[in-house]
Amino acid sequence: MKKGNVSENVSRSGAEHPAGQAMILPELVQLLDAFPDPCAVLTDDGTILALNKGATAAWANNALPGTHRSLLSMIVEDTKPRVRDVIRECFASGASNTVETEIILSDGTRHPVAMNFSRFAANAAGNQFGCLVVAHDTSLSKQRELDLLRFSNLAHHTVNPVEITDPQGRIIYVNPAFEKASGYSKEELIGKNPNVFGSGKHSRDFWRQMWTTINAGKVWVGEVENRRRNGDPFFTHILISPIIDGKGTIVGYFAVHRDITEQRNLQAQLIHAQKMESIGLLAAGIAHEVGNPLTSISSLVQVIQRTTHDDFTQEKLELIKSQITRISRTIRDLVDFSRRSSYEVQLTDLNKNIREAIEIVRVGKKSREIAFHVELGEDLPHLPLVPDQVEQVFINILINAVDAIYESLHASDRPAGKKGEITVRSSLADDEVVITISDNGTGIPVDSMPKIFEPFYTTKRVGEGTGLGLWVSYGIIKSFHGNIQVSSVEGEGTTFTIMLPCGSTIE
Repeated sequence: MKKGNVSENVSRSGAEHPAGQAMILPELVQLLDAFPDPCAVLTDDGTILALNKGATAAWANNALPGTHRSLLSMIVEDTKPRVRDVIRECFASGASNTVETEIILSDGTRHPVAMNFSRFAANAAGNQFGCLVVAHDTSLSKQRELDLLRFSNLAHHTVNPVEITDPQGRIIYVNPAFEKASGYSKEELIGKNPNVFGSGKHSRDFWRQMWTTINAGKVWVGEVENRRRNGDPFFTHILISPIIDGKGTIVGYFAVHRDITEQRNLQAQLIHAQKMESIGLLAAGIAHEVGNPLTSISSLVQVIQRTTHDDFTQEKLELIKSQITRISRTIRDLVDFSRRSSYEVQLTDLNKNIREAIEIVRVGKKSREIAFHVELGEDLPHLPLVPDQVEQVFINILINAVDAIYESLHASDRPAGKKGEITVRSSLADDEVVITISDNGTGIPVDSMPKIFEPFYTTKRVGEGTGLGLWVSYGIIKSFHGNIQVSSVEGEGTTFTIMLPCGSTIE
């Protein structure tokens, strides 16, 4: 044996073996039995000299006392070199080290353990040493780590926005889907209260009920309107569950969102379409009931004009006639929206329509201070449309843009050096022709945005518009299975986007 090392086999009773060999004190074995974890005494080559009760129970028949079995034969192959080096270092310098490995039992099963190796004096004189190894079973912690890893990956990679808060409601985790949906980065949200992206649309009682539910350890489910970082609405169906530890204490809250913004938008579009359909039916009835009496009144005015030569009477009759003309124009717009088109559908060059509409609007007096920027895609297909109707849509939107810019340029608080600009673009994207008309005029107030396509609604001054132009434009675009959208910033300008599917047909 090597000098200064324990090499004799010691039974669990601690009995001394052949004379001249060092002895491990019986008290050491008794002390090891008090440890709940498996413990073993080793020589410098890894031979097992003694085991406690925990080891014999945990390792079964793999390494019973008296076998002189090497610890290295009981562990998985890839950690043997590391364990061998740690044992040698333990004897050489007294350094303590821990190695994570797996014990292989006689039935082939493996148990993960963390083995701590420490040197101790093996005799009263302190000139001989042994190595004590304490093996802590890590199977439970490994399973917890695996469960945590699985949960972490699930939360991190799910398409649903996920957030976790502490008991006070401060955010401690958000997944990438939450960052994408909210527009905020993780760094901007950690430590903040979720009201950082609140819309302010929900009452205090709404949130009080939510907190009452989750503080009681129950799951709360509801629909919430938030605001993205850029201010856009963000609707979610949210489930909030308290996180409870083994003592029943709430240590945080886990929230899973399901983005229903698109669903809400589709519902709003459906409601709007149904409302427009109802208005169309109403418009048809009004046009019929008003149109006939108006024709009679117009005829009578013309008869009176031919039979009187009084200047005052003629002046008043002309005023009546002009008002009848205005009412007739309004009725014509109502009819154009409500009835199915009777115009001939033909393959239409949209770029040509856009250029003609710009030329018509450009000659107006209000357009003299406005620069028109035209960027038209050359790869647009010809679409089956009614050219005059589509051109009228462009004219309506351009006239509104001109009016908005004119008002902005002649406002008392006009920014110095501001110039009026209208930009018109056309392009092909995802099997759709997309036309955008942007201006830098007054913009549209936020509360007016949901109503701009409704009949008789206008943001212009009294007498400057009927409020039917955008309504009629909406009906025309929808009749070709297209879509028209608007975005605006008050005081900065407005953009209308018209989308027409390639191969669209009229209803």
